[in-house]
Amino acid sequence: MNIKQRLELIKQVGEEIVTEEELKKLFETKRNPVAYDGFEPSGTNIHIAQGLLRAININKMTKAGCKFKMLVADWHAWANNKMDGNLEHIQKVGKYLIEVWKACDMDIKNVEFVWANELMKDQEYLKIVMQVARNNTIKRIVRCSQIMGRNENDSLQASQVFYPCMQCADIFYLNADITQLGMDQRKVNVLAREIGPKLGFWKPVVISHHMLMGLGQPPKTENVVERAIEMKMSKSNPDSAIFMTDTKNETKRKVAKAYCPEGIVENNPILEYCKYIIFEKFKTMKIERPEKFGGNLEFSSYGELEKEFSQKKLHPMDLKQSVAEYLSKLITPVREKLEKNKTAQKLSEEIKKFKVTR
Repeated sequence: MNIKQRLELIKQVGEEIVTEEELKKLFETKRNPVAYDGFEPSGTNIHIAQGLLRAININKMTKAGCKFKMLVADWHAWANNKMDGNLEHIQKVGKYLIEVWKACDMDIKNVEFVWANELMKDQEYLKIVMQVARNNTIKRIVRCSQIMGRNENDSLQASQVFYPCMQCADIFYLNADITQLGMDQRKVNVLAREIGPKLGFWKPVVISHHMLMGLGQPPKTENVVERAIEMKMSKSNPDSAIFMTDTKNETKRKVAKAYCPEGIVENNPILEYCKYIIFEKFKTMKIERPEKFGGNLEFSSYGELEKEFSQKKLHPMDLKQSVAEYLSKLITPVREKLEKNKTAQKLSEEIKKFKVTR
């Protein structure tokens, strides 16, 4: 695969790339640049954005030649008061997430899982955290609070002020050339680009992936990033998310209730799942419907599907029925693998009893 092909593959992941020119230079100088993502083990249910979509994105990054480091951000979740501030519970959720990704066929051979708990034992890591903190004001750090699912007006715990400093330090300690996180993490990645050269490090290339929408009607916020954060699939509202352990009936029920106005393409979650998941996993998508309603349809690309829907030639209910079927085809094998995995089953039973906090 040449550099142009590698760049095109990564552009499929990055809704925004800062900057494409720097990414091109990186591939010209490094055969296997290090890309990093971090995840906060923060809930007992894993939805398709965390499971299927994350595996799709990471597999594209590794196919493009990146070596991936996935940070299990257990101390970050602890600082953010997740799982009622119980570090042991957070770590068990982290272990379960890793089992889910294995079941989602993530390219594990090119992914290294690193625990923040181990980073905290190294004085060099703590030095970087302190350097980031010393070179920023409280106001500048609080501006990054959306990375924790908070906002600047929230009353933050003192521990939460550490979070952006730690996340910024993660990048440099892990020698990450690329940060590959969601659009909601953009502010801390920009902070890393600002502070890196000042601390004798580098400007990481930022590849921000799309955040999959929840099933509900989108908010009317005008700010693009804030709207994306508010719309994203959330574990805290079970009916707004499709989980990796949902049965076929549960998936059908949730999809049937989803926001999907006829002919409207923008901010339509059902179309999003077609674009970012179904057409990533299937070459064609078939819509089955009675002859009196026009008979079956088959699409070989998302563009074809979107055009038909926008022209109101495809009814939302027919689309929803098909989407539920295809999602079930992807979720069922993952659920079955997890049910056969003794480690995953033990962890799943344990974490169901844990208290989940925002």
